[in-house]
Amino acid sequence: MEPRISVVTLGVTDMRRSISFYAEGLGLPYRNDKPPVAYFQLVGTWLALFPREELANYAGLAGQNCGFGGMTLSCNVASRDAVDQTLARAAAAGGRIVKPAEKLSYGGYAGWFTDPDGHPWEITWNPNPFIT
Repeated sequence: MEPRISVVTLGVTDMRRSISFYAEGLGLPYRNDKPPVAYFQLVGTWLALFPREELANYAGLAGQNCGFGGMTLSCNVASRDAVDQTLARAAAAGGRIVKPAEKLSYGGYAGWFTDPDGHPWEITWNPNPFIT
């Protein structure tokens, strides 16, 4: 796995309220071109807001009674193969694959694992990244 966190995603209950808090309240630069996700560019990473239930579904965690905490971490990697390799390495190290890698609607490729304590990670490759 590459030693970086590309995106911290927060599952929120009220998108408008949360966007207003981070954009207007805290003054973070807001990027509104990837609904239903709202992105804020930070130094070296991105903060994303995602409707909480949709985030659980997207991560493959809905209905698993796993105590989803409403936050995920993402690591963008350089290729589809790197996604598969990272997921395999996580599983071999004791992680649990919660959503196998698959092609995404925009052409990307991603899969999900949880670490031994249940923290969810997305490993993703984007053919047209704005997040690197």
